[in-house]
Amino acid sequence: MITYKSKRDIEQMHKAGQLLANCHKEIKKLIKPGISTLEIDAFVERFLKEHGATPEQKGYQGYPFATCASVNDVICHGFPNKKKLKSGDIVTIDMVVKLNGWLADSAWSYTVGEVSEIARHLMEATEKSLYLGIEKAVIGNRIGDISHAIQQYAEGEGLSVVREFIGHGIGRVMHEDPQVPHAGTKGTGTLLKEGMVLTIEPMLNTGKRYVKIDNDGWTARTFDGSLSTQYEHTIAITKEGPLILTAQ
Repeated sequence: MITYKSKRDIEQMHKAGQLLANCHKEIKKLIKPGISTLEIDAFVERFLKEHGATPEQKGYQGYPFATCASVNDVICHGFPNKKKLKSGDIVTIDMVVKLNGWLADSAWSYTVGEVSEIARHLMEATEKSLYLGIEKAVIGNRIGDISHAIQQYAEGEGLSVVREFIGHGIGRVMHEDPQVPHAGTKGTGTLLKEGMVLTIEPMLNTGKRYVKIDNDGWTARTFDGSLSTQYEHTIAITKEGPLILTAQ
């Protein structure tokens, strides 16, 4: 069942989204060769606590961290660890912030030092695909219009689109209807209406789209060891068009 949000609800989610965006801005300053994703995770937990918020995914179905930290071939749900990031790595930090009972969800990818042209192209194309998807998130369109815009662009750039992990509705709980795939057929799927709030979060790979899961039951990697990256915003469907609640 889709839960439609009032303007006041969306305002509250926007506050959570702006706190999340500010946290990402601080993370960007931290990321350099020699820092570990566990140190980033600890920073995020402190930052949110100082601002009266909590990391929603910590404890979610047993997930033990405040963030997901996905490095190089990790698609999503990577566990923060003590391994030091090195120049040439790419890392996605994904988090869900809870503020005054409302949630916002955003992932952002970062370069560590100097990265390859392949990595840079992947990151730029994934970010662009996110915004192309957001452009289609208007009243009267369908979920498939978002999915198709992302897939068409990504595959045109020689990249593959992960199918196993998708966007979703969000509000007072992390995962609501509707589901938002990042590959699909335009003109299909749920009709977009005012008051929907959802995440769009394409995950693109330089190799094939297939996924394998580590023994921890969470960490998802590219099956062929190719690079992967993700960008995600929480958006509200409004009469004025898509409102990005987690804009940086």
